[in-house]
Amino acid sequence: MLQPTPLIDSDHPDVVAFAHEHACGADVRERAVALYLAVRDRIRYDPYRIDLSPDGMRASRALANGYGWCVPKAALLAAVARAAGIPARVGYADVRNHLSTERLRETMGTDVFVWHGYTDLLIDGAWVKATPAFNIELCDRFGLLPLEFDGRADSIYHPFDRSGQRHMEYVRQRGAFDEMPLAALVADFAATYPKLAQSAGIAGDFAADVERETR
Repeated sequence: MLQPTPLIDSDHPDVVAFAHEHACGADVRERAVALYLAVRDRIRYDPYRIDLSPDGMRASRALANGYGWCVPKAALLAAVARAAGIPARVGYADVRNHLSTERLRETMGTDVFVWHGYTDLLIDGAWVKATPAFNIELCDRFGLLPLEFDGRADSIYHPFDRSGQRHMEYVRQRGAFDEMPLAALVADFAATYPKLAQSAGIAGDFAADVERETR
């Protein structure tokens, strides 16, 4: 899949410029890895500022903001990959997250994150999963192993952190899509996280909460 879509707007000028700047390498695999690292670390992970409107979920919006949570960051990686000539789609799974902030757990009312986003990249004839959600500074703060990506093996969340504590469990695979299935995602968020659905994101500063709770 190389064509732009309304939410994976790979034809947006800023997305194209980002792809041209960061898609460095001698072959498709090297360029895909370079794009993965650029999205992972240059766009900060922030699950508090969630805007489920089409504009808020658009790939170019995550790039403009400089932050995003897993779903828009996955859309952004798909968009810049398409802009660089690498077929890409977005994939989703429900995960049980054992590491989050107190404020996030209280607002969501569960440790299950539905519609966790990742990116599928077509490299040398095979689809490979890449998860650019957690920037490296956040991993260091939480004691997580940063997710690396070599363009050959799937890059999905580690089941344990550096100390051996539970980190992530994949409880349901939802599949891969050429376009973000926003209507289904919004409906499931409203049903699963009613407190979150009633507000525009989560009040507070995610980075400050992480720093306080990980001292």
